[in-house]
Amino acid sequence: MVLVQRFPVGFSQALAESLGRKCRLTVSHAVHGEAVRPGHVLVAPAGMEFTFQGRPGSVTVNLSHGKAPVSLGSFRPSVDVVMTSAARTYGDRVMGVLLTGMGRDGAQGMLEIKKVRGRTIAQDESTCVVFGMPKEAIKLGAADKVSPLPEIPADILNML
Repeated sequence: MVLVQRFPVGFSQALAESLGRKCRLTVSHAVHGEAVRPGHVLVAPAGMEFTFQGRPGSVTVNLSHGKAPVSLGSFRPSVDVVMTSAARTYGDRVMGVLLTGMGRDGAQGMLEIKKVRGRTIAQDESTCVVFGMPKEAIKLGAADKVSPLPEIPADILNML
């Protein structure tokens, strides 16, 4: 499982540590070359592009500073880049969940997951603080299910 949160550089490490203290799953700040393992949550480092390398059963994390400077309105890590890489690596075994956020980052990535027959969930407008990212995914037809935030954990389990 990979968590992508758009934070300034330095904050994603603190998020990983905080979640690690509160979750039953193992949570860590992703490291380049680290193996992706079941039951382990990787927090994508702020300021780094995050992609997957390998094939299911032998996948590692690829972190980079990207090929070009981040353009206005873009972020690193990009949810689109992470989801597109996950779709290419895991095919129909991937699930994307897009929660509240400003802009359209993640919409195209969710569509890529849907194209390979992975599962997708978008948070509904009534429970979003900012209904930007999920709205764009819904407009693209990328969301298999649109749910209020409290229902998303059960939706994830039901889709597995």
